[in-house]
Amino acid sequence: MRRLLAAIALVVLWGAHLPAVHAQYPNKPIRLIVPFPPGGAAELGARIFAQPLGQALGQTVVIETKPGADGAIAADATMKAAPDGYTLLYATNTAFCWVPAVRKDPPYDPVNDFTAVSMIGQFGFFVFAHPSVPATNMKELIAHIRANPGKLNYGSGNSTSMVATAQLVQAEKLEVVHVPYKGDGPLMVDVLGGRVQFAIATPGTAAPQVREGKLRVLATLLPSRNALLPEAPTMAESGVKGLTVTPWGGIFGPKGMPRDVADRLSRELIALLKRPEVGEAFGKLAFEPRGSTPEELAAYTREQVALWRRAVAEAGVKPE
Repeated sequence: MRRLLAAIALVVLWGAHLPAVHAQYPNKPIRLIVPFPPGGAAELGARIFAQPLGQALGQTVVIETKPGADGAIAADATMKAAPDGYTLLYATNTAFCWVPAVRKDPPYDPVNDFTAVSMIGQFGFFVFAHPSVPATNMKELIAHIRANPGKLNYGSGNSTSMVATAQLVQAEKLEVVHVPYKGDGPLMVDVLGGRVQFAIATPGTAAPQVREGKLRVLATLLPSRNALLPEAPTMAESGVKGLTVTPWGGIFGPKGMPRDVADRLSRELIALLKRPEVGEAFGKLAFEPRGSTPEELAAYTREQVALWRRAVAEAGVKPE
């Protein structure tokens, strides 16, 4: 009996200490993997929330960019990391919706191979054109492309710009040359240089160039005009229909991450994304911040994977 009681006491004592292990989280710096190079909307946005998240957690959140393979390199690195909350992924629709839709044998399942933590929000996209293009709105751009079939280049720095432009090209029956880039940062360098005539992209590095007259903004994919570039009409106002994809970003960890760690991160992100200074900083990127619970992000991811599969198929993009 004494041995039995001693064993029970040991189990109770061991169980009582289990929450304390996770309660100590974090006790070292956290790695935040971003699947795009510096200068793009994802990396610029990560800078906005990484520092206040680290302050709230009492540890530094270190941003590590791992561009390439449409975000699959970053996702793979996260998936293979220890599920202890010290490796997080700022996933976007490129890695978690585009890759599963365009690969016959996707390298991961965005729903089952990761732990959902919190939504970060939705990206604002705009149509930018080099000043050499004689167009100040979408109607004039489409007319110019039709008058010069196959002579204009368009760039894409991510899946949203690729699918949205493919939908535009298909709907308007246009002939243009696609030039892919590993992020909006390098893409905008070539748009500014005139090597690419137009692109659907995020405004992080492009908005200042518009104000200086080095670029033109013709429209926005957002459902309403945005204060960052208020002169840009919506696609509906421009008479363009059929662009259905939604660009988004959220925080995920490896599969099997402790629930209390995910909940802690989610609570901190929900709170800091509501801060006025954070909203103001995101506003400069035309990004709409919105936190969520792990359950909400998991459900949203499932919905978006299905939506992107349909959009990719309708745009005529064939799985490889």
